This record gives sequence, C-alpha cells and structure tokens, in this order.
Amino acid sequence: MIIFKTMRQKYISEFIGTFAMIFCGTGAMTINEITGGDVTHVGIAVTWGLIVMAMIYSFGDISGAHFNPAVTIAFAYAKKFEWKEVPKYIIAQCFGAIAASSVLLFLFPESEFLGGTIPSFDDLRAFVLELLLTYFLMLVIINVSTGSKEVGMMAGIAIGGVVLLEAMFAGPMTNASMNPARSLGPALVSRHWEHQWLYMIAPIIGALLAVLTCKLVKSDNCCKEC
Repeated sequence: MIIFKTMRQKYISEFIGTFAMIFCGTGAMTINEITGGDVTHVGIAVTWGLIVMAMIYSFGDISGAHFNPAVTIAFAYAKKFEWKEVPKYIIAQCFGAIAASSVLLFLFPESEFLGGTIPSFDDLRAFVLELLLTYFLMLVIINVSTGSKEVGMMAGIAIGGVVLLEAMFAGPMTNASMNPARSLGPALVSRHWEHQWLYMIAPIIGALLAVLTCKLVKSDNCCKEC
C-alpha cells in the first residue's frame, strides 16, 4: 500500500510539474504572440528558466523532476531509473503537457500556435540544433542529480539556468524544445504537426549521447544503479 502511494505521488508530481512548465513557458510564448511581442524573447527565456527551477525545487525529492520523456529515457539508459517506470512517467508528462495546452487554448483561443515548436530554418539543421541543445542540458542534469532525487540546492539553479541560456540563444531558431512532451502538447491542441518528428527524436538522441559522454568521463557517477 505504501509503495503504491509512493509511486502514485511520483506520477502526479510529473503531471503537475510538466503542466506548470508547459503552461508558464508556452503561455509566455502565447501571450507574446497575441500581444505583438509584449513579453519579448528575453522574457520568454527567463520564464522557461524560472519555471523549470521552481518545479525542480517543488518535486525534485518526490519524482526526480524529469518533466521530459528524453530525460526519463536517458536516466533509464544510465541505470539511474527503472525501465518499467519509463512508460508511466512519459504518460504522466505527456498528459500534463496536453492539459496545459488545452487550458491555454481555452484562455487564448486567438493564438495560432499556442507556443508550439516550429523551426525557422530547414529540418536537418533544426534537428542537429535540438540534438545539441538536449545534449548539453542532459550533461548538466545527469551530473547534478541521482535520477530519483535532485542533489542539493544548486540543482534547480543549474538546470534552470541551462534552460534559460539555451532558450535565449536558440529560441529564435527552433523554439528550444529539448523535450518531446513540450512539443507534443501544443502540436496536438493547435493541430500544427509540421516538423514535429524532429522534436520527438532529436531530444532523445541528444540525451542518450550525453549519458554516453558522461560514462566516458565520469563512469562511477553515470552507471550507478537507482
């Protein structure tokens, strides 16, 4: 009974954390779209960084604060997370993202994209950029976390800072997704599926490459069991 309650708490945490992240992050993009730029690109990047940081501090000690299917898969590959839990985490994350986008559609029906991820250049270069962005993000994540719990007070700042940094410089090119669930929610609700294949695949490959790199330079940390 206790185990069931604990696992349920983890799934709920992943749902709420992903919901909050997508609601605030893509919400900032949506409001920027309908107001003609009032939030600004810098404001959007800061919003993403701050909400990621806040949710890590809120749920890091409960679910690990993945909020990202690519991160969950990479943790499992690194043997820091059980593979049997991966589908459940991903379902919770995707439902959280879809719920957030649905609320944004209700609030701002005039928005066309609802903060969706649409690249501003060709798919191949967008794929490479998203892969690299997720690679760098996962390098930081895997070195400041255990897979089940975030480590210390600096984890949220480090991870949120990387999200802010990458959203700041790469946002104009790909919207800096780094997260299949983050792209899925707006795409499903806004019905803009253009280019979405790259946002589903590139982050997962980038996160797995980060784990491989970590194993080469810091094997004890990256290969420990959960």
